[in-house]
Amino acid sequence: MNILAELRARFEAALEPLTPDAHKYAQMVRPAQDRKFGDFQANCAMPLAKSRQENPRDIAAKVIAGVDVSDLCEQPKIAGPGFINLTLKDDWLVEQTNRQIADERLGVSRAESPKTIVIDYSAPNVAKPMHVGHLRSSVIGASLCRILEYLGHTVIGDNHIGDWGTQFGMIIFGYKTFLDADAFDVDAVKELARLYKTVNQLSDYHSLRAELPALRERLSERQSQWDAASAAVAADDKQAKKAIKAGRSELEKLKELMATNEAKIRAVDDDPRLSALAKAHPNIAAASRGETAKLHAGDAENRDLWERFLPECLSALQQVYDRLAIDFDLSLGESFYQPMLADVVSELQEAGIARVSEDAVCVFLEGNSAPLIIRKADSAFTYATTDLATIKYRVEQLNADLILYVVDARQSEHFRLLFTTAALWGLKNVECRHVAFGTVMGDDRRPFRTRSGDTVGLEGLLDTAITRARAIVDETDDAKTDRDDQPAPELDETTRADVAEAVGIGGVKYADLHHNRESDYVFSWEKMLAKNGDTATYIQYSYARINGIFRRGGLGRSELRNSAARILLTGPHERSLSLQLGRFSDALEEAARELRPNILTQYLFETAKAYSTFFENCPVLKEPDESIRQSRLLLCDLTARVLDTGLSLLGIRTCEQM
Repeated sequence: MNILAELRARFEAALEPLTPDAHKYAQMVRPAQDRKFGDFQANCAMPLAKSRQENPRDIAAKVIAGVDVSDLCEQPKIAGPGFINLTLKDDWLVEQTNRQIADERLGVSRAESPKTIVIDYSAPNVAKPMHVGHLRSSVIGASLCRILEYLGHTVIGDNHIGDWGTQFGMIIFGYKTFLDADAFDVDAVKELARLYKTVNQLSDYHSLRAELPALRERLSERQSQWDAASAAVAADDKQAKKAIKAGRSELEKLKELMATNEAKIRAVDDDPRLSALAKAHPNIAAASRGETAKLHAGDAENRDLWERFLPECLSALQQVYDRLAIDFDLSLGESFYQPMLADVVSELQEAGIARVSEDAVCVFLEGNSAPLIIRKADSAFTYATTDLATIKYRVEQLNADLILYVVDARQSEHFRLLFTTAALWGLKNVECRHVAFGTVMGDDRRPFRTRSGDTVGLEGLLDTAITRARAIVDETDDAKTDRDDQPAPELDETTRADVAEAVGIGGVKYADLHHNRESDYVFSWEKMLAKNGDTATYIQYSYARINGIFRRGGLGRSELRNSAARILLTGPHERSLSLQLGRFSDALEEAARELRPNILTQYLFETAKAYSTFFENCPVLKEPDESIRQSRLLLCDLTARVLDTGLSLLGIRTCEQM
């Protein structure tokens, strides 16, 4: 049972005679922050009293008079200005815990009205190594797939791979112009990545050099304006000081942009090879776009190269997904939708939604100054065109009720325009949501990069995580001793390697998932793999510790569940753990509703902490009373099952020994 949902439903019924917003106020029933006030707390009386201009305690009394929770809770109590404190009955909690133990789904019900949900995530461009920027989309998207599927929805994970865009024109141009044939024979993907990087760097070089004079002039102008405003502002003019502060922020961003651009230009100028290539290819960007246009027009040579490169590139991507244990139901790249794009444009034009402007076909939306371009002046289609075709396909062929786009927050404006256009087009029977996320930052609070300034490669990141985890596993196992305080490591070489991989990969995933997805976060190896604190390692160790209890006792966990043993709550620590385990369904449903995996990570961390407190205060194998010992073993087993299931929904493995 979802305890919180049940309490809210009952409070909503009691609130209906008092307010037309009963549902909103019922959501103010929450787990108590301090257990001395009870298990749950309803905080709706104060805001409701304010809207009705009544005394909050009187409102609280009316709510209590109308709510029926007698089968679940002790008599509700009013505290302070109008808080309603709720404490579950011990016998009801015991009954629910025994049911949870007997339930393969751990008390989690399937959705009453399941949906077909398409989740668009990861979506790397091929022929470029995956980097840390792909991490968040991949792990957030995969965890949402697992959580929503566990709750009974039909989930289709779709990797919308960039296999048809401008990057292929760059790669084809690079292949024809700069290829190292021997390197290509040894490692095709690595050589293609080098070619892309070279062409992209040279294209940026020419573009930045052309833009540099205007940027310098803009910076100089802003500096003069800021200097003049700073000199003239009066000491007591708070509004002017606020404007100056904002101007200073803009000035600093311009300076940072100038420094970044100048560094990129110097990187080419100071490299004899790159400098020579830049001089030899002043129009490299246009030439690359030409190769893209030829590919899209069906040029035989470029199409042959594309078909030759693609399998190698997809294989390289799959190696990373295998390491992350991420699977997709579909991997329909941009090329899949290419035959549909002309129809998208014509349909939007015929419906009067799109029109020609300066030789481009655009959708002009009310309240937005810039249009959504669906066909450029050179007749090339855009990402927006492909995205519109994708939505239509997902609605008509996949019968999607909901489409989630797990994409960088910087794309928010694109998705706002895209979803508005899709609705105008008539695709209204589907809900589209942008599941936005922030950036992985380095210690300098800038996007996480290597010392050379390159984006951190994802494979290298995973390698480092496993290496660091192995050092922790070795240190922990080597420190184990027997009863005579003699060294007694438990893990063989194969097991240590397996644990290191589970801890390393799990640490990387959890470090990402336990942050609010919309926030940027600073990447830290030390925090990520810590054995204490809010980390995957801490939770994995809790699971392994429980297995150690059963191993030392020579007990089988499944045999225990099938025995006559039952839960007995003999103290506060057992009760707290039982209550926490009963909130597993609450946590999953809230994580699904908010599309925030960090709600589940927080629950698992709190569960591991509750278990640690229980373990420190409640003897298990040494408990002399057989029925109490059996009850505590049941709590241990249920904790392990909840931790294991919860981590698996995040894509994180557990280990029997650590």
